[in-house]
Amino acid sequence: MASHRIKDRPIPNFGGLNAPRPLHGSAFTASHKLRSAIVMIIIGIFTFVSTAVGAGTYALIQAPKIIDVITQPGGEKEKIVDPNEGKPIQFLVLGQDTRDGKSNAALGGTSDKGEHNADTTMVVQISADRSYINIVSIPRDSLVDAPSCQTTKGTVPARHNVMFNSIFATGWNVGGDLSSAASCTMNAVNALTGLKLEHFIVVDFQGLQGMINAIGGVNVCLPTDVKDGYTGLDLKQGLQHLDGTQATEYARMRHGIGTDGSDMMRAARQQYLVKQIMTETLSKNLLTDSPKLYRLADAALKSLNISSGLASATTLVGLAVSLHGIKSDHMYARTISVVPAPSDPQNRVVWDSSAHETWDTLREYRPLTQEDMSEQNNSSEKQGSNSNSQNPNSQNSNSQNPTQSQGTGENNSQQGTPDPNTGLITTANGTLIDPVSGGTVDKKNGMIRDPKTGQYTGVANQYLNATVCAVPAQK
Repeated sequence: MASHRIKDRPIPNFGGLNAPRPLHGSAFTASHKLRSAIVMIIIGIFTFVSTAVGAGTYALIQAPKIIDVITQPGGEKEKIVDPNEGKPIQFLVLGQDTRDGKSNAALGGTSDKGEHNADTTMVVQISADRSYINIVSIPRDSLVDAPSCQTTKGTVPARHNVMFNSIFATGWNVGGDLSSAASCTMNAVNALTGLKLEHFIVVDFQGLQGMINAIGGVNVCLPTDVKDGYTGLDLKQGLQHLDGTQATEYARMRHGIGTDGSDMMRAARQQYLVKQIMTETLSKNLLTDSPKLYRLADAALKSLNISSGLASATTLVGLAVSLHGIKSDHMYARTISVVPAPSDPQNRVVWDSSAHETWDTLREYRPLTQEDMSEQNNSSEKQGSNSNSQNPNSQNSNSQNPTQSQGTGENNSQQGTPDPNTGLITTANGTLIDPVSGGTVDKKNGMIRDPKTGQYTGVANQYLNATVCAVPAQK
């Protein structure tokens, strides 16, 4: 298998791993108060930062040695400035699969007690002008080349053709702490994608469960009955309101009725859940109910671990305030394009050759929209055509390569106007097209398939909610 690693990239200094100061067993430091202060920022990651403004205020109240100023009639509140104003912010979100702790064990972790795996990995990128957020999921079952990495107790050697989620586990096994596991994973993502991530956030099952319970649960649309014998999850088709435990089990399930068992379908469900949490949060007007927001913040965050670079009150408060105006339809989520692995096509996948288009878009800090990516590809093709036209011996490879001419669902977004109810385009032959990704949408379950590989890449949540769940669920 061809290596995905970007060669000759130095290993960065993650969170002070190579710093001379004492590490005390971890390269990330975040006190309980600071973690509590940024809870809504983290909820914002899972809800596409719909409650970020409240986080800023909460951070000010909870920060050590800082007390609130009561604004007097005619007075003005102090303006909070984003220290990263005009700069993009990007980080890695890791969902930890562990049975350590009573709550995590009860939520059905697949790892044995004492073991730690990365169940979910998402790259989050917030634009410099705070107008959009990109989120890209990396399948845990994808085979990649893992670069060597430094841990708190030694070096993990480079490995070839290994499961992506094993990088986290190996980092933990060698270093013995979460810092090593997360730093090795971030190092690998940087090497594989060409990105320059410097921050990470790790959440376990208990943390996700707590965040969902803190907003009073979440509505999800189930296109089919769901039944998982491993966890006991048993839900009927239609609109269901799930508590934190049910939602977490639904996001993680890979067995039973309602899933095909693939990591790709699970990743798509997780993205759908994220959008539904955002909708739930906005519908309750949490942005205007500060006392309730503070109580939710205090209750939600118990199990988050944040790299030291993000654990700055000034950074988080400024970011929170700067994100208050972001729109829900400017949150772009997708799973990296993959195909079955030749060595194990039934159980493993490898990144498709078109995956670089997604990473190119993030490296250039562009939104993950079909229109924007098509313009980027067309620009590259024009440059190639101009180069060929200057060489009388060259041939026009674009006209002879049918795969290349198809592009990433090329022209799908130009085949019609999206339906205001479903958000999708219907072609002349009745095919449903997602105008954001260019993928085709399954009419039965709302799953979006990659236009090149046919793999699941997301869920058409607006379509699902408007069709399958236009009526309440069965009891």
